[in-house]
Amino acid sequence: MNKNFDFTLIEKKVQKIWKKNKLYCHQNNDVKNNNFCIMVPPPNITGYLHMGHAFQQTIMDVLIRYYRMSGKNTLLQMGTDHAGIATQMVVERRLLKKEGKNKNSYSRKEFISKIFDWKKKSESIMFNQIKRLGHLINWKKVRFTLDSDFSIAVKKVFIMLYKDGLIYRNKKLIYWDSKFQTVVSDLEVENRIGNNTMWYIEYFLIYDCNHIKFTDKKSVVIATTRPETLLGDTALAVHPDDIRYKKYIGCFVKVPLINRIIPIIGDVSIDMSKGTGCMKVTPAHDFNDYNIGQRNKLPMIDIFTKDGKILNKLNVFDYNGKKIKIFDCFVPKDFRSLDRFIVRKKILLILKKIGLLKKSVICKNSIPYGDRSGVILEPKLTNQWYLSTKLLSITAINAVKEKKIVFVPKQYTNMFLSWMNNIQDWCISRQLWWGHQIPVWYDLQDNIYVGENEESIRKEYSLNKDIMLNQDPDVLDTWFSSSLWTFAGLGWPINNKKLSMFHPTDILVCGFDIIFFWIARMIMITMHIVKDKYGNPQIPFKKVYFTGLIRDEDGRKMSKSYGNVLDPLDMIDGISLKELIKKRTKNLIHNKTSEIVKLNTIKNFPNGICVHSVDAVRYNFISLATTSRNINWNMNRLKGYQNFCNKIWHASRFVIKNIKNNIFLKKNISTLLLDQWIYIKLNNVIKKYHCFLKLFRFDRLSVLLYKFIWNIFCDQYLEMIKPILQLGLDYEKNQIKNTLLYVLSSLLLITHPIMPFITTYIWNIVYKLNIELNSNIFLNKFPQYNIMFCNKYIIKFMSWFKKIISILRCIRVDTKVKHTKLLKVYLKNISINQRVFLYENNVLLKKIAYLDCLIEITDLDDCSSYIMRVIDNTEIFILIDSHLNINIELNRINKKIISINKKIKKIKFLLLNKDFLIKAPSCFILEKKSLLISLENSLKNIINQKKDYLKIS
Repeated sequence: MNKNFDFTLIEKKVQKIWKKNKLYCHQNNDVKNNNFCIMVPPPNITGYLHMGHAFQQTIMDVLIRYYRMSGKNTLLQMGTDHAGIATQMVVERRLLKKEGKNKNSYSRKEFISKIFDWKKKSESIMFNQIKRLGHLINWKKVRFTLDSDFSIAVKKVFIMLYKDGLIYRNKKLIYWDSKFQTVVSDLEVENRIGNNTMWYIEYFLIYDCNHIKFTDKKSVVIATTRPETLLGDTALAVHPDDIRYKKYIGCFVKVPLINRIIPIIGDVSIDMSKGTGCMKVTPAHDFNDYNIGQRNKLPMIDIFTKDGKILNKLNVFDYNGKKIKIFDCFVPKDFRSLDRFIVRKKILLILKKIGLLKKSVICKNSIPYGDRSGVILEPKLTNQWYLSTKLLSITAINAVKEKKIVFVPKQYTNMFLSWMNNIQDWCISRQLWWGHQIPVWYDLQDNIYVGENEESIRKEYSLNKDIMLNQDPDVLDTWFSSSLWTFAGLGWPINNKKLSMFHPTDILVCGFDIIFFWIARMIMITMHIVKDKYGNPQIPFKKVYFTGLIRDEDGRKMSKSYGNVLDPLDMIDGISLKELIKKRTKNLIHNKTSEIVKLNTIKNFPNGICVHSVDAVRYNFISLATTSRNINWNMNRLKGYQNFCNKIWHASRFVIKNIKNNIFLKKNISTLLLDQWIYIKLNNVIKKYHCFLKLFRFDRLSVLLYKFIWNIFCDQYLEMIKPILQLGLDYEKNQIKNTLLYVLSSLLLITHPIMPFITTYIWNIVYKLNIELNSNIFLNKFPQYNIMFCNKYIIKFMSWFKKIISILRCIRVDTKVKHTKLLKVYLKNISINQRVFLYENNVLLKKIAYLDCLIEITDLDDCSSYIMRVIDNTEIFILIDSHLNINIELNRINKKIISINKKIKKIKFLLLNKDFLIKAPSCFILEKKSLLISLENSLKNIINQKKDYLKIS
């Protein structure tokens, strides 16, 4: 091993080893009851992976390596998602920039071909990122949610659900994205609270219940934030008990500007305290109005085109969605084909001019935006395909309640159940070109035919060639195809070998933010489609581990549009400040935020990002896997774990250097006290390791390993055995070397799932010293807890003796006595068990602590030549000889006393200040009081130390 840890070179060598030996492949034989599978949530093919992907995928790889070393036949199935609207948006933008063309410049087939070309490049970038992180994936068996086999699965599921009566087509109100001209799921709506304007508009009554004409003075005022929608008004609504308006129920009003006659109706949903208490009802363009319209059987008027402009002629439907002609569909010429917000301004100007705009008030309310397009979404009445979810949800709810599927942390169970109990039917169609085209055909009479292709439909429905069929141009929601991931991703329905081996899968690792988008839908679809050999619904996974979301240094969500994302490869390869700024400002939606992004980047990364090993990055990810929903990224932690890698390297190098000529013999378990102690310590770590991993407490696991390797193995055990390796007897040295190899091998094995590169490299050196070990590290059995190594007395006595060693080290430093100079130490007031412990291990303990003698005494005649300390009621007397320069030491101690006294005086002055005690936060006052106690205790110890030196002098 080289002196320094050259991780760049090592990572390249290890990657070659893995590739050569094909260590990522699972066994293809039909193993029963010993399989373990994780399906990687397929990332979107819209660019490089971010820190959240790398974080979750590292957790998955840790689990796969652990269970493989625990004897399981493991599979980490990778795949990518076609990401309908996101991918189409990115490619359209790219083509516009590169070729100056939009989507409509191509045929559908040509445009899809362009996306597939782009997909290959994007996918390659992502896969290279994952490969660098060292994940155990068979790259020849990667799936894509729009590949030919997956398309067969999607069509089959759609047809099955349709034939089961769960998929239907209906005209309903949905959120419409006028930029992409497609329906948007309510789960994909970004509701932003912002300033808006409430306009108050006057509507004149024209008839009462008996059709007696009112004068023009009779009117009501409504309040609205969307005055342009008055073109689609079909009623005004008031609360039946509102004394201001109940007399008008059954009367009619004239809609301003278009003179449409509409009724005033009573509806209990109206909030009398909101606005004026009288509300305009536009069922085709507001969700609340739609519900009022359904209850009162109001007609619905669609006023917008697909791109958010006003129609030249309005579309009118009855409450069932059937087209009718009961209203005049006239639209004023000045409004036709104009953008909705331009029409809003025009309407307000005219209303103000004719005196019907009574006032306007600034208010705060929630405005729906498309999370991809960034435009304000418009509720719109359209024909869409829906999946009925009520029956499906019951099966899914029961699976979670009966703990067939377990959520970790368990708090997400209630979130899931709450949403599922109030679930709405799922709109599964999208008006895009990129995606799974809906397997539905229509004849000229709009009759519906569902099947895999036109040929099979003609055969099934006995349709001759004279009947023209056209396929539905819409595609399925991306979440629909991805909800098949656990079973279609394993080959269903074409090749079910993997499915029989690995389904249901074991663990799904994902963020809590997609619990409704994906988790709930996977459970519903899988349990309806996939059945076990007894015909019972099969769950998609046994456990779901929800991670928190990684945020930047300021606690904000990482987003390309915010310019605060980090590429995991930049953590590994490093990046200059200039290049990082360039990368972060490249994809900003708003150019005005460019300067803010630049300043934040300079603040957080003044020198850019330096290189780090993959192992350090992986370890950092694992340490962040807490139960918190939000995880703040911290570069200082990463630096700390890079130092940890260096520590492992140097410790391993020390061990290998000292054992290179020895062969490990398993039967020769050392009986030396130090070795027994490290066996027990390691055994306890192994026990906790298994526990933490199965509880998904990776953060506690990282702390456990860090403390054991750095503090116990390196700083304590290796330091304590050095004197024995130098001065010990041959049999002691051999036992120590045997233990060193055993402990190092165990440490490499338990650290390997988290840090595969450094452990694989070192293992290739270590395994040659033990003929029982396999050359491939993760084909070795994972260390198990051994009940033999659980002697509590050894731990207790070693803990006591280590305190003595610590005191001796401090005294050596204070008195400038060399660490190799032998000291005489006498102990007073020790227990019977401690006496036995000293007697049995006296020779060894003297070697560890570099002592001339270690003797128990009952009394000491002359204490003047000794430094005395007390630990756990034991008095320790250390003889210091004449080599000590007392005057220098007394001078040093006096300076310390003066310094501490100054600090004590300053804090006491502060604590006597009444203004400080009144104004300062209570936590700050407590901190100062605590510091005062600590300083006073330190002062006492130093004064006692001074007394010791004065005795000697």
